[in-house]
Amino acid sequence: MTVQADLAAVGHHNDDIPSATGPRSGRERYKLTGSTEEDTLLSVGDHAGPLTLREYGREVVVLSDEQARALNGVGNGQYLSVDPGEQSGYWQVTARNYVGSINVGGLQVLIRPKIPLRNLFLLLEVGLREQDWRNEAVGYEKNSDLLPALVSFFARTTETTLARGLYHSYREQRDRLVALRGRIDIARQLAQPGIVIPAACKFTEFTADLIENSYLKAAVSRSLRVAGVLPIDRRRLMQHLVTLEDVGDVPHHHTDSDRVVFTRLNEHYKPALRLAQLVLENLTLQDAVGVTQASSFMLDMNDLFERFVTERLRRALRGRLEVKGQHPDKLDKAGTVAIKPDLLFRAGGAPRFVGDIKYKLTDDTAAGRNADYYQLLAYTTALDLPEGVLIYCLDANRADDSDSDGASATTSRPENSMPTEGTPDASHPGLRTIRVRNVGKVLHTYALDLSGTAEEVAQSLDRLANWVADQAVRASASG
Repeated sequence: MTVQADLAAVGHHNDDIPSATGPRSGRERYKLTGSTEEDTLLSVGDHAGPLTLREYGREVVVLSDEQARALNGVGNGQYLSVDPGEQSGYWQVTARNYVGSINVGGLQVLIRPKIPLRNLFLLLEVGLREQDWRNEAVGYEKNSDLLPALVSFFARTTETTLARGLYHSYREQRDRLVALRGRIDIARQLAQPGIVIPAACKFTEFTADLIENSYLKAAVSRSLRVAGVLPIDRRRLMQHLVTLEDVGDVPHHHTDSDRVVFTRLNEHYKPALRLAQLVLENLTLQDAVGVTQASSFMLDMNDLFERFVTERLRRALRGRLEVKGQHPDKLDKAGTVAIKPDLLFRAGGAPRFVGDIKYKLTDDTAAGRNADYYQLLAYTTALDLPEGVLIYCLDANRADDSDSDGASATTSRPENSMPTEGTPDASHPGLRTIRVRNVGKVLHTYALDLSGTAEEVAQSLDRLANWVADQAVRASASG
């Protein structure tokens, strides 16, 4: 793959970079002499523009040893792999399953998804209509940096949420007061015998100091510390702090949003809280790497794709099948080996069909599609089910390196994939099937194409849901 680099921004001739036509400066593509792959040599430094990668893509860049160590250490090495190149001073930077931006050691690295940029916001599954996040998706397509686009999205969504009024509710309070309020807290009062005033009181207060508001405030405060946020969005965030000034400053963990119980009174907080969760979960403002301070905002595409597919199937199959995500079970009779299928479809309380979600079937951390089949075979065997399915993202597994809008010239099978039986189903072009010898298990792979519009993606998910329902009925009849 190649990335266009604005080397003129470096401000000097890059005579130390070899190329097929000799040293030159300006806006050029540099290739490593003798390389068997179309890697691009980029001069990356304090004055250079950002290094832009595609997920699972790689570039050969010129880095100092300190910069290479800093990049390799961000996120404990889970975001990027930085390995020595063939010549001194050259490093191969390889992206993994995370997209977003990294700022460390005077460098900025932007990692873009292989799915269309507009559909990355669709996968965030924040519960808003397409027109509500389309502007942010367009902004991201233009400048490649996900963080300012998401902060803008969060600021505007929170503005809409708080415009309906700050959420208040009744909350039980306990305090020691000079004047009696509510009821005496007998246990606390008896804990200090002989002290009558202040009295331990237990009372109910109508307040805005609730987890819904404190969680939003924590995400707003963190977003304000991000560099590069547009002035209009920074003003929005500051206004949110004014609106939330009576809410306590609580250092929330991103999982605290799970404690929120939604009712018709606070339902409108859902999109803003989902975006707040993304900010608190994925934005690292000070990630220490030796003596270097790093900031990063990275989204795990594996996790996003799994959540998206699970939630959409749960909605589409409501009333037909119960969809259990990350269902814990055991592989062996003694119960010593744990398994956790991404999807378990049940009817009448009994398992009918099982599935596993793989954003990418082949990468550096897995043995390839074969290992995915072995995992699915274990699930079908342990759950005594005749069939199972691997659901994966076609875009992330395309053999070509598509343009930034996510369009692709081919829909060929992923590299290292296993051959399949029979001919594809015309109504389900992403479906392939194999039958395991001796045990009779049938294993399917179902490719979801996320390169279309939101409506086309929704139609593909509906077809998948209908197919799963049919398979579950067949399994029930055969059982």
